[in-house]
Amino acid sequence: MTSLAEEHVKPAVRWSIGHALPRAVLRLAARRGDLQGRITVEATTGADLTGLFDEIRDRGPLAATRIGFTTTRHEVVKAVLSDDAFVTARPRFGAGLLGKLAAWSATEVVHPVQPPSLLAVEPPAHTRYRKLVTRVFTARAVEQLRARTQEIADDLLDGLAPDNPVDLIETYCGLLPVTVISEILGVPPQERSTVLALGAAAAPSLDLGLSWRVFRSVESTLNSFDAWLSRHLDALRANPGDNLLSRLITAREDGVGLTERELKATAGLVLAAGFETTVNLLGNGISLLTRHPEQLAALRADPGLWSNVVDEVLRHDPPVLLTGRMCAKDTTVAGVHIRRGQLVTTVLAGANRDPSVFADPHRFDVTRPNARDHVSFGAGRHYCLGAQLARMEGEIGLRTIFERFPDLAPLTGARRRPTRILRGFERLPTSLTATGG
Repeated sequence: MTSLAEEHVKPAVRWSIGHALPRAVLRLAARRGDLQGRITVEATTGADLTGLFDEIRDRGPLAATRIGFTTTRHEVVKAVLSDDAFVTARPRFGAGLLGKLAAWSATEVVHPVQPPSLLAVEPPAHTRYRKLVTRVFTARAVEQLRARTQEIADDLLDGLAPDNPVDLIETYCGLLPVTVISEILGVPPQERSTVLALGAAAAPSLDLGLSWRVFRSVESTLNSFDAWLSRHLDALRANPGDNLLSRLITAREDGVGLTERELKATAGLVLAAGFETTVNLLGNGISLLTRHPEQLAALRADPGLWSNVVDEVLRHDPPVLLTGRMCAKDTTVAGVHIRRGQLVTTVLAGANRDPSVFADPHRFDVTRPNARDHVSFGAGRHYCLGAQLARMEGEIGLRTIFERFPDLAPLTGARRRPTRILRGFERLPTSLTATGG
């Protein structure tokens, strides 16, 4: 039976320390014009952030903030993300009262930005976890999935009624990547809608400064996801198949396998990351192409550009806005001294608009010769494991829908997600024909 402390007091303490306090600090900083505070607060409004990206860049290679530093310079973002002096950022409360309260209130439920998640650990643990899952995401392995991904896209589009308006996030952009990653991970077809719903509900878990209502919803979802994952892993132990999770269960590196908690953290992250960001890539891409008909015309004139359009979508409207790093030892980056314990926020979307790398950076251009130089997949040892898979799904997903429905057009009612880190559409109402809707 759950105690009062476990059900109410500990969650309240977790929220107060991990969200209420940081949110108050960031909002106050934003009101005072602090760049870190502003980008954190304005990211939830759906506002155009390009002016803020330029303002941060104009403040130098690393703009000082009340929290640490932030940067939108391409070379500095890559340098920070590739430097061993920086580790993945997560709250550190020390040995004082906050530290004791954080330790007392901690939950055992696996969280995507807490150890042993790949997003939150460093070598040697990170090296061991990553090595175990890397082989399924190699270029060769992804290319073998291309034909099956095309079949899935065709089947999904076969199920759409051309004369009726549809929400493409619900009917296509979400279902394509969740079906692909579910097959990779051995998730039965009847359980994929559950995984999709859980993944969407847990998306705010990457954010800092959640409201109490959203925080409770996220924790409830993570609990449900944890319970579902336990059942799924048990089913695979009883009946292993030719899928990544079955292999991870028995995998050994130097004679050592993953613990139950490590296995759940790795499996959960691969499952969620395998479709959440790709949902955003597809939705953002459809929105950009329908708003830039001259770019669609260029693609129709030269279908060979479809692989490039994916990278231009990733550059122009990336699925992930920013990522943070904590300085683990005193160091210097771009001539700026950074002390141990200081936070550096690398704004991936801002680096993708750096005019020193991308000509006319605010223009969406499917013919851009260096679109692939974006940093939307990060850099260094935490470079996105699923980059090859996302590119392949994005190319097939975007090309196929515009080939099938060349008159596809947006309708009113599109809504961006209110999340800070993940950037994409929550709803994307669309007419599939010129006269539809």
